[in-house]
Amino acid sequence: MFVEVAPPTQLAPAPPPSAGAGTPGPSHARRSAGSLARMLGRGVIPYLYLAPALGMLVVWIYRPLVQTANYSFYSWNLSPDQPAIPQGWHNYHRLFTLPEAGNSVLRTVAMIALLLPFTIIIPIIVGLLTAEVRGRARTVYQALIFAPFLVAPVASAAVWQWMLTPGSGIVNRATGLKTNWLHERLPALLSITGIAGWQMLGFAVLVVSAGLASINGDYSEAASVDGASRWQSTRWLTLPLLSPTLVFLVLTTVLLAGTWTFPLIDTLTQGGPVSATTNIYYLLWQYGFKSFDAGFAAAAGVIFFFGFTLVAAFLVWLSDRLTFHDN
Repeated sequence: MFVEVAPPTQLAPAPPPSAGAGTPGPSHARRSAGSLARMLGRGVIPYLYLAPALGMLVVWIYRPLVQTANYSFYSWNLSPDQPAIPQGWHNYHRLFTLPEAGNSVLRTVAMIALLLPFTIIIPIIVGLLTAEVRGRARTVYQALIFAPFLVAPVASAAVWQWMLTPGSGIVNRATGLKTNWLHERLPALLSITGIAGWQMLGFAVLVVSAGLASINGDYSEAASVDGASRWQSTRWLTLPLLSPTLVFLVLTTVLLAGTWTFPLIDTLTQGGPVSATTNIYYLLWQYGFKSFDAGFAAAAGVIFFFGFTLVAAFLVWLSDRLTFHDN
């Protein structure tokens, strides 16, 4: 039995190599150019999405900062008809020799210290006590405690002014006191910080509650199996694991204390009595928009911007260290 096999096909001879065989041809160059364009496109496209936000930062943050630093070397009354007069470092010299500036810094520190119980201590206590609340009751509780944060500061200041009225105010009636809360030095300071703390309490409690919810419950269960009491578990496990959240709240309090208290000061006390509630933010506003001394206000703004930047950088570093330690 025979099987017929087809003859092998003849392969065409390979073309002789050209003189430029070692160099890439035009198609290879086009492919390389296309690959490079795609790589550049992938690198540029994310920045195109960020461009609007970066543009707003430049227009509303960085440009005013540069202008403020420039104005700090001039004397100007904010009038477009009056030219700015160069002053050199005179505004900074005035700032460091003026007693009002130092006193306003001390009052700012005092306000921050008085606000910390509302943003740290009370939220921890409330968060721990309400950690087991579930369902609709938790929703109602969160809504009630967060409600003051949504009230406009000027509106709440008007209500508190009526409540703190000497003699006929609800606060004096309820406590039996005869304190003139907004026209005595220490009561005025306590009133401003108390109202600001009341407004920020709900925000701080929700942040602490979120931090507690992110902690793995296995740690507490393991500690209870080993015989640790609830207080010991809270002291040695929960609070250390919650430390990054607490550092964030401290940073928020330090940086935003002026924003929280400024509308209250301007509405209720106007910095008085006898400058008892004039913090550094309100002092800058007085120099810039009441005394029309833009150069001096700009110099103070530059100094305290760098001061608060250093404090914020330290707290951010501390938060990173604590977070890394927990991991």
